[in-house]
Amino acid sequence: MNITVSQRGEVSIAAILGEIDGKTAPLAQAQLMPILEATNKVVLDMSSVSYLSSAGLRMLLVLYRQATARSGKVALVGLSEEIKDTMSMTGFLGFFEVSDTLDAGLLSLA
Repeated sequence: MNITVSQRGEVSIAAILGEIDGKTAPLAQAQLMPILEATNKVVLDMSSVSYLSSAGLRMLLVLYRQATARSGKVALVGLSEEIKDTMSMTGFLGFFEVSDTLDAGLLSLA
């Protein structure tokens, strides 16, 4: 798993590459939390995430709670159909702004 961070205006963009599982979710959370603390608007580009385990869902929930506690927002972009279905069935999809493209995700946080 690898995370690349960029900035577009006041929105931070974190592009995640690889699998988010029990081993990598704590590492992802450790890298993403400081970004969320620095800005209230974060887009997680998950178009290169091939697998998301329950530990990954927990990590996303922690990010969501941190963001809402600070009156911020987290948008998810590029979710695979499998991940989108899992998040929908577990009720996690409703917590986030969800878009197919990065530009649409940025617009959802404007």
